[in-house]
Amino acid sequence: MADSKKVLEIIKAIGAKMEEKKEYLTELDQPIGDSDHGINMARGFGAVEGKLPGLEGKDIGTILKTVGMTLVSTVGGASGPLYGSAYMKAGMAMAGKEEMDMDDFLSMMKTAVEAVEQRGKATVEEATMLDAMVPSLKAMEEAAAEGKTTKEVLDAGVQAAWAGAGHTKDLVATKGRASYVGERGLGHQDPGATSYSYMLEVVAGLM
Repeated sequence: MADSKKVLEIIKAIGAKMEEKKEYLTELDQPIGDSDHGINMARGFGAVEGKLPGLEGKDIGTILKTVGMTLVSTVGGASGPLYGSAYMKAGMAMAGKEEMDMDDFLSMMKTAVEAVEQRGKATVEEATMLDAMVPSLKAMEEAAAEGKTTKEVLDAGVQAAWAGAGHTKDLVATKGRASYVGERGLGHQDPGATSYSYMLEVVAGLM
């Protein structure tokens, strides 16, 4: 499914996507957060890109762990620790591996979701990135169990992620900065669920 070189290519492409969507993600954050989600994500992945040349030839676990550590130290707000934990835990799940198949990918994603749940002390239906992450993982696990191709599995995940991100408009946030605005947050899409959906879209496009 993917080797270390492909993972580096994907990480670089995610950085380009965060830069491209920086203003949109920041706009989403204005009514419910600190108006900086897109700026923070673009900055974090900009710092990650600087580390990529030194990661050539390293195993997938080392690459993902380095991404996570970089995001924690460069992305402000809640997103840094949450995405940082997700990538670091995913890296631990892939420790020493040079290649990743669909089973590896799904167990890595499961680990990442658990890391966000633990770090954010959140669950689904609370208008957070988990509202995109959890349904997308479930959709991918189901598609894989049905014996679908890599592309079909990832596409199912992307579709579920975007549906979940859209659903956050109907939820009242109870976690993070968005919880401060309460019901005024209704009608606003969660920026973290949106940035995650973009990331998975990039993965699906390159696999």
